[in-house]
Amino acid sequence: MQRVTNCIVIENNRVLLIKKPRRGWYAIPGGKMEAGESVKEAVTREYREETNLHIQEPELAGVFTFSVDTDDTFIQEWMMFTFIAYEYTGEITDNSPEGELEWIHLDEIENLPMAEGDRKIFQHVKRSQKLLYGAFSYTEDYQLLNARLDPS
Repeated sequence: MQRVTNCIVIENNRVLLIKKPRRGWYAIPGGKMEAGESVKEAVTREYREETNLHIQEPELAGVFTFSVDTDDTFIQEWMMFTFIAYEYTGEITDNSPEGELEWIHLDEIENLPMAEGDRKIFQHVKRSQKLLYGAFSYTEDYQLLNARLDPS
């Protein structure tokens, strides 16, 4: 099972998102964990690699399992550890290797093209500071089939 980390950085009611070129969807900056890394080490490294920013004191906001299935055939599964941070140092890169970086106001996130699971994560983060646990199931073209969230 692949493990990934990402971080929601909030500043002045805005979130730094990355627009991925493949689908044109917005995503939370982050990526795959390396062998032997802690989740906190991975999120700090991945965020810096994608944005050039050094996040300060990231706090775990959610732990999720994602699966992709076609009919009754399992294709892949991964775990994602989502952090939240309010402080960082450094300057945003103009050339992220993963896509275009953009500060988006929290109220505008609902209308952006993105994975529906990410949208549900943002809905939770906007209204609660509780740790969110979840499992999401998607089709091969990333249409959300099922979402189980605790707290719902």
